[in-house]
Amino acid sequence: MLAAEAGIETSVICFTDGQAATNRVGAASNAELGKMRRAEFAASCRLLDVTHQELLDYQDGQLEFANFSDTAAMLVGRIRTYRPNIVLTFGMDGALNTHPDHTMVSAFTTAAFHWAASPKRFPALGPIHVADRLFYNTASFFLPNRPAPLPAPWTVTLDVRRLQHRKFEAFRAHASQAPLMQNFQANFESRAGTEVYTLAATPHPQPAQQSTDLFAGL
Repeated sequence: MLAAEAGIETSVICFTDGQAATNRVGAASNAELGKMRRAEFAASCRLLDVTHQELLDYQDGQLEFANFSDTAAMLVGRIRTYRPNIVLTFGMDGALNTHPDHTMVSAFTTAAFHWAASPKRFPALGPIHVADRLFYNTASFFLPNRPAPLPAPWTVTLDVRRLQHRKFEAFRAHASQAPLMQNFQANFESRAGTEVYTLAATPHPQPAQQSTDLFAGL
């Protein structure tokens, strides 16, 4: 939302439609649940003012078995097409819920960030693109009664308190995950006004430093 306010295009790629979810919310089949999740994802992206959104067809809960080179190449193609300044993904810890799919998305995206900039990698996918920054979403707190991740120290802190109500609206758009959200609502409500990120890679050697803007200096 901050990017949209600044006139910056955003693209969100989601790998799976969550058909392996524990919360079935009355879905009679995996396909029906997947259809619900796809509609929820699109609605959430609209609420967050996402410019482009894409939900892929990878199998939920099985990303660790996907072909690594082929999957990273797919993202290389997206990066060379969209040509972003910033690439943002999960940390390798798998985020607050330590989900293995999140870890794999981090690994695929990290490889794609670097390979999209290399003329030796997948030349058939178009001209190289050197993005300015790779960020990992990281954590400043843990969820109660859940295994703790091993988060990367953050280098960027965003104050999103004035947009917090819209974040909650986007969460609520994922109605099939309402039971999960209810379990952790208090944590999110008390902390959703701050987001933290780790600068993981840039084209230029530099020391780590604290910032309050993902796009500072660009």
